[in-house]
Amino acid sequence: MGAEKIDRAAINKARDYFIKNKKTLAVAESVTAGTIQAAFSLAKDASIFFQGGITVYNLGQKCRHLDIEPIHAASCNCVSEIVAKQMAEKICHLFVADFGISITGFASLVPEENINSLYAIISIATQGKSVVTKKVTAKKTLNPQQVQVWYTNQSVELLNETLHK
Repeated sequence: MGAEKIDRAAINKARDYFIKNKKTLAVAESVTAGTIQAAFSLAKDASIFFQGGITVYNLGQKCRHLDIEPIHAASCNCVSEIVAKQMAEKICHLFVADFGISITGFASLVPEENINSLYAIISIATQGKSVVTKKVTAKKTLNPQQVQVWYTNQSVELLNETLHK
């Protein structure tokens, strides 16, 4: 799977699960800036299972909309397992969804802030409780848009692994 293209087969696999099991999904994203939401919104019959989502790109918005604990979030530039879990858990509640997926991370290097690798933390929650959290690391050769798409595919893959256990 190329880094520039959304994995539609993976989106459809998740879609099929949600529709068959009468479950819903909501998304809280930061680093992907709406890419995951866009991918699911384009699935056939998305309105049957996709509740929507929110893009919270900075500390202020994460705290305001998703009740992220600000002292910890500030200490790690909002990128940690704790932040990702809080985002996934809160999006379930906020959007009244059976499943929530969240992601926070870095899509570009910022050496002056000691961000020297491209990584993100993905968390999946169900019934408001995080059930899996995973760190993924992208290749430094990808541009930020390619990184966002790659993270989206990694998020959907983790979601499918969780749904089909």
